[in-house]
Amino acid sequence: MATLDGKPVSADDLLSLALTNVGHFTSMRVDTDGSIRGLTLHMERLVRDCEIVWNAALNTDRVRDYVRQALAGQTLPCVVRVSIYDPKVEMGHPADANEPHILVSVRGAGALPPAPLRAQSMVYERDLPQVKHVGLFGTLHTRGAAQRAGFDDALFVGRDGFVSEGGTWNVAFVDQEGTVVWPDAPVLPGVTMALLQQQAEHRPATVTLDQARGMAAAFATNTSIGVRPLAAIDDTEFPVDHPVLRQLQEAYLSIPGETL
Repeated sequence: MATLDGKPVSADDLLSLALTNVGHFTSMRVDTDGSIRGLTLHMERLVRDCEIVWNAALNTDRVRDYVRQALAGQTLPCVVRVSIYDPKVEMGHPADANEPHILVSVRGAGALPPAPLRAQSMVYERDLPQVKHVGLFGTLHTRGAAQRAGFDDALFVGRDGFVSEGGTWNVAFVDQEGTVVWPDAPVLPGVTMALLQQQAEHRPATVTLDQARGMAAAFATNTSIGVRPLAAIDDTEFPVDHPVLRQLQEAYLSIPGETL
């Protein structure tokens, strides 16, 4: 059951979200002990994006209350999604909507990490990449195209030729010296990415597709998958058991969660 401002959501409540697709969100993995890695960062993201999308402030105490309510009785681990949108938004006058509401939904979570990922490179750039917004058509279209071609997901390459991110995940590489390389490109500032950057030596760098294919290893990361090895980019295979990947997986799991 999804809730809007703590009450069961109705079809009418969701109509504007379905028809205009304007809003933003964050997804958080809730572990078996009820804690959430990077909870503070998730709240900071919601506040930052609410200002960008709605030009409005967001009360994170209310967000936490509604998430606690939604998690009552849920089987853990799970993934809780908090979406911020204004049911009164209209296509012709989006600037008139400045009273965002809080939609909370819960789904099951799989084991960490999931199976390695095979990605197909595609030229694509997300709209407003610094915001985790609900406009997922382009992202899911490229994912579907990659899957129809026999891959698991799409890896985005900008029109400038540089690798940026994946469908709904950040990507990083391990260079031949064992350093983690994060693409220096317009990407969503992922919470899991930020947590991992605190755990291991890393550097930002522009990465062409050819440079990506020459890396020692690669991985995808977000709150739902942790550190997920990339088994391939296009026809280039990568080792999925590289020692740096194992170290990152262990380091991520060792990060203490925060309580609501």
